[in-house]
Amino acid sequence: MCDADLYPPHRLAAAQKATADAGLDALLIPPGSDLRYLTGYHAHALERLTCLVLPATGEPTLVVPTLERPAAEASPAPRTGVRIVDHPDGTDPYPLVVRALGGPVAAVGLGDRMWAEQVLALRAVLPGTTQRLAGEVLRGLRLRKSAAEVAALREAGAAIDAVHARMAEWLRPGRTEAEVAADISVGIREAGHATADFAIVAAGPNGASPHHGTSDRVIGVGEPVVVDIGGTMPSGYCSDSTRCYVVGDPPADYTDYYQVLHAAQQAAVGAVRPGVSAAAVDSVAREVIADAGYGAAFLHRTGHGIGLDGHEDPYLVAGNELPLEPGMAFSIEPGIYLAGRHGARIEDIVVCTPDGVERLNTLSRDLVRL
Repeated sequence: MCDADLYPPHRLAAAQKATADAGLDALLIPPGSDLRYLTGYHAHALERLTCLVLPATGEPTLVVPTLERPAAEASPAPRTGVRIVDHPDGTDPYPLVVRALGGPVAAVGLGDRMWAEQVLALRAVLPGTTQRLAGEVLRGLRLRKSAAEVAALREAGAAIDAVHARMAEWLRPGRTEAEVAADISVGIREAGHATADFAIVAAGPNGASPHHGTSDRVIGVGEPVVVDIGGTMPSGYCSDSTRCYVVGDPPADYTDYYQVLHAAQQAAVGAVRPGVSAAAVDSVAREVIADAGYGAAFLHRTGHGIGLDGHEDPYLVAGNELPLEPGMAFSIEPGIYLAGRHGARIEDIVVCTPDGVERLNTLSRDLVRL
């Protein structure tokens, strides 16, 4: 796939229309996934201001530091129709934002993760302007992935599957969690990712903490190990997948509840189709686990959206009645965690299709015995 497929110019026009429909005069977008979504520019977040000024009508302008202009010009941004203006070190960039807006405006949407110092500086140069969150506008656009975005996520899923397929090279008794994670991180990049974003290796009782990370704990024979890994591909799209491993024979109770977890994950994936709510998919997984007596050990939501961010909308959690639509991509990752003993999680990325669901991770979800 090419940049023109992943970052098409019509996204800016769609965002401008959505901005007007939301009653905003413009969006002001700093470095991050929203900027990359709209322009293809993967900008560094610096103390020097980078900001896309996207008016509801008129020409979009990308304000960048002078030393970053070559990178902006080499990105897909110019091909989307964005005008680039730069500010040398020692000059105030904020009047450039006001100029790109055409003067003071009534209301703007600021990037949800814009730094506070930039928010306050914009408030100072636009004192009468109401500030809202750009996420009100962009969330709805980013929820439904295009065919090119799904292809990018499919590529990311295959890449992280290739890393899980190598786990026997690294995971063995006598090594520490941190040592295994370091090898996995190299493997993530070797599999084609631009960055290795995380590698959770949680052995024995550490597996009962969903976001344990790693430690210097030595992995023992017969200890279940939760391995949750992910990275970002050169396309900008993310991977995320969890599998469970054991060297030797696992505890008997672990085998029992792992089968419950396997059934819950399968049921939740099978529940995905257009019109079903995000909360309903969460409920399907939770019911299987609760009926087996492990309800209190399922500590988190069933899933999160994924794309240019590892965690984004939609979230599969109780209370989220958002109906699923074709193109929505998210994790299905129920877990069971028994404090002080061990834990398990099975995670695949899936995409809602017009007639059901597609798994983007295709490795077996059985407990892997190394």
